[in-house]
Amino acid sequence: MAPAAQPDRIGFIGLGIMGRSMALNLVRRGFDVTVWNRTSSRMQPLLDAGARGAGSPKDAAKEADVVITIVTDSPDVEQVILGPDGVIEGARPGTVVIDMSTISPAVTRRLAETLAARGIDMLDAPVTGGDVGAREGTLSIMVGGKAEVLERCRPVLEAMGRNIVHVGDHGMGQLCKLCNQIIVGLNLLAMSEGLAFAAKAGVDLEKMLAVVRAGAGGSWALDNLAPRVLRGDYRPGFMVRLQQKDLRLALDAAGRMHLPLPGTSLVHQLLASVEAYGGADDGTQALVRVLERLGNVRIGPAADTAASDQG
Repeated sequence: MAPAAQPDRIGFIGLGIMGRSMALNLVRRGFDVTVWNRTSSRMQPLLDAGARGAGSPKDAAKEADVVITIVTDSPDVEQVILGPDGVIEGARPGTVVIDMSTISPAVTRRLAETLAARGIDMLDAPVTGGDVGAREGTLSIMVGGKAEVLERCRPVLEAMGRNIVHVGDHGMGQLCKLCNQIIVGLNLLAMSEGLAFAAKAGVDLEKMLAVVRAGAGGSWALDNLAPRVLRGDYRPGFMVRLQQKDLRLALDAAGRMHLPLPGTSLVHQLLASVEAYGGADDGTQALVRVLERLGNVRIGPAADTAASDQG
């Protein structure tokens, strides 16, 4: 049997902070992209760039070789794929659905089974790399599903990411993403505590960052989030409420395995304080504000937070 043709028609569903940049990169790579977003005004930048608009997830899937979803949570993915006017009503046998959201691994497996009964393949392919990686097309993508389906879709993923790794069967992409979010959360806390310590001790924060970032304490958080904190920029590359959703998924999965995750639990509780003070839609770097309150220390500028970019 001849190998399946590489896809060139993409249905793209979800144009938030990450999705809009990822979809733009597909358009720039020459793919024929049809977009849909629940808030239709967010489609306009993609339409201006050359994408076509759809009236529903079903419409976005009708002519697509590949349908990409990147929305907020498990119920949202289920709605756009299986709900009324969902992807499953428009997709043809042979279509591939790639869910790039971060959701429950168990939900992912159920979706894959339901789609397979219609002759539709699925990959779970959550991403990491933040808003910067989405804009620059340098995301890391962890892929669960059939290896041969990934190879068919690799050109599509390469338009959005640089490091694409097949990690196993359906659901394994989501499990790897939860590993990532556990590590990200603890790095976020390490950054926040280091900044709080330096500020309280009177260390020059810019100079401390310059030397620590180049050594064993370096991290993505220090490179990308700490400079935002020093500028008083709490606009979201990734929102606190979404990080909280991911940590809840990780803690739920760990609970079913009877695996204690004390550090992850602590980060989840500290971010709950950010939410309690109205920071759910701020960037995750707002965790430093909890340390400021706990230690009576000023880390970033005293000015009000810049207006949030809701994506």
